[in-house]
Amino acid sequence: MSHSRQLQKAARVILIGAPGVGKGTQSERLLSRFPQLASISSGDLLRENVRRRTPLGVEAEAAMQSGNLVPDSMILNLISSELKSKGWLTPSTQSSSSISTSSSARESLTLSPTASFILDGFPRTAPQATSLDTLVPVNFVPSGRVYNTDFHAPKVPGKDDVTGEPLTQRQDDSIDTWKQRLRKFEETSRALLEHYDRRGCLWRVEGNSSDEISPQLFAEVERRFC
Repeated sequence: MSHSRQLQKAARVILIGAPGVGKGTQSERLLSRFPQLASISSGDLLRENVRRRTPLGVEAEAAMQSGNLVPDSMILNLISSELKSKGWLTPSTQSSSSISTSSSARESLTLSPTASFILDGFPRTAPQATSLDTLVPVNFVPSGRVYNTDFHAPKVPGKDDVTGEPLTQRQDDSIDTWKQRLRKFEETSRALLEHYDRRGCLWRVEGNSSDEISPQLFAEVERRFC
């Protein structure tokens, strides 16, 4: 891996890819390459708030115990709370740069111009992306091509040929099961990708392994933000 690089502009990143495409690997490599980036995982935030019994965590736990999904507004509040705790989201002093959140308080907030992070786990749908726009203006959305078991089957089942990292498909998964999961992802992600394409921040990358994709991803981040 190359040496770390300094970001000159704030990068607010989302990685979108089908199961097994290696989003976690790329996220770890981006964090290592660009130390200013932070990882903000909605799943981790949810678990941490439940564990610490915060007001948001108690509310989320109650929703889950009732068999309901955690509402998008609650996930946005978790992300907002995390950004505030990092000092990246503060009460607005200038209305021209303020963000009106979707919370009932309609609080005006300003996002720090230096806040750079990768959002993990949210948004997964176009409506969620629209909600997120009110809080965080995402400016880079990489979409990765799927590692396709039909046309480029791995030599060792469940392992990436080059890196040896585990693929999402397990040895006991059938091709049909994997295709079904892929179709479900494509159905939900199509509108999401279109949303960010219209925003002008979508970038697509292709490769048969994580090691093929990483250099392309690094180069594009450097071109946009360094």
